[in-house]
Amino acid sequence: MVSTTTGLARLPSTHLESSVKALENLKMSAVNRYATEQKNSIIAIGLTIHNAPVELREKLAVPEAEWPRAIEELCQFPHIEEAAVLSTCNRMELYVCAVSWHRGVREVEEWLSRSSGVPLEELRPYLFLLRDRDATHHLLRVSGGLDSLVMGEGQILAQVRQVYKVGQSCNGFGRQLNGLFKQAITAGKRVRSETSISTGSVSVSSAAVELAQLKLPGNNWDAARVCIIGAGKMSTLLVKHLLSKGCKRVTVLNRSLPRAEALKEEYPDMEFDIHLMPDLMDCVAASDVIFAASGSEEILIHKEDLAGMAPSPAAVGGVRRFVDISVPRNIAPAINELRDAAEGAAIVYNVDDLKEVVAGNKEARAQAAAEAEILLKEEQRSFEAWRDSLETVPTIKALRTKAEAIRAAEFEKAVSRFGDGVTKKQMKAVEELSKGIVNKLLHGPMTALRCDGTDPDAVTATLANMEALERMFELSQVAKAQQQPAGGK
Repeated sequence: MVSTTTGLARLPSTHLESSVKALENLKMSAVNRYATEQKNSIIAIGLTIHNAPVELREKLAVPEAEWPRAIEELCQFPHIEEAAVLSTCNRMELYVCAVSWHRGVREVEEWLSRSSGVPLEELRPYLFLLRDRDATHHLLRVSGGLDSLVMGEGQILAQVRQVYKVGQSCNGFGRQLNGLFKQAITAGKRVRSETSISTGSVSVSSAAVELAQLKLPGNNWDAARVCIIGAGKMSTLLVKHLLSKGCKRVTVLNRSLPRAEALKEEYPDMEFDIHLMPDLMDCVAASDVIFAASGSEEILIHKEDLAGMAPSPAAVGGVRRFVDISVPRNIAPAINELRDAAEGAAIVYNVDDLKEVVAGNKEARAQAAAEAEILLKEEQRSFEAWRDSLETVPTIKALRTKAEAIRAAEFEKAVSRFGDGVTKKQMKAVEELSKGIVNKLLHGPMTALRCDGTDPDAVTATLANMEALERMFELSQVAKAQQQPAGGK
């Protein structure tokens, strides 16, 4: 239909919307895409306590000492340029920068299956897979304690910080993951300092103590003889929370005395009985609640080890309780078969069983979690701005390359007209003149392309300048020439 007043066609609103979209697409197609086409994908892939049982997580767990080796092996794949490993009792996650999204994922899956010995078809149903914004947002949530079993727990931030620290000595922990983990640490600190999410007992160790207390008759530690295997960070938190719940005496086993002695000094109000690992079975026999929090990668206590042990007294229900918060596990799950008091009744709980006592934790911290999500969006915007600012690097390189090619060609033309009477000093003066002119002409464009990535609005303006320069100087042709193999057509 034609308007009688303007003579212009009246388009339906849906057509107008389509036209706007088409114009936007046309605008985007005019932009040389070589920089964005080469932009790597950040991929997060792995297992967490939310989607995979401990039986599977422990097979994929990578000890901290093995993180550099894992990074090196991952970066040997043709499509993976950077890699990082985050392996804890609740998760095993890999972060990689891949030049190809699909191929990078296949290579990570291949490595996971090969290193764990778990067939890919058995592993894949339990894997989570995230890309770019989703992957970076996930790490920020992890660092902030929002993805933890015990919401707001602080140990995960220390573990993220350790990934960053270990990465500094690994060639495969490159510029983008370095920036991402640095941002994640900042985000984790902000969440804990600017919200109330970390108030109260918020750790796997505190949940383990609460679970054990929940299972004891009378829900107290008065009659329970307690043993802790290990003297590391998780054991330190176990002692702290046991003391807060009224437990006054604990037996600690460790491979060496110094760490156990340091633990004793840190908590003078707790009575300690310290032993080395050769005394393990004697200590287990003399205990009613045994916490396993060691760094061992092997089972330390088997079902057969309990044969002949006197059962725990009636005051604690006649049951010896094991709480295994190690991954890989230290206590054999087959111990759960010892239900008969005559056999020395025993039961084993692992990290997956802690879900029973942490449901209320999430409800209590819901408001703090909502506040934390707002902070994380700010941190993600900052990281994305920084990452986007890296896109100008190939444009700067291409612009300098083109300018230098033009300068060099024009200089050669001028030299060919000089004849034989020109001295080397004069030739050098002319060449320096040509370089000086090019550098002064490039100063403005180069300044417009430089951005530290801290201000998202400045990054947006810089990217607009980049696209304009790419069009004006036809820099995509320069990029294609740089990618062309020597002697190629």
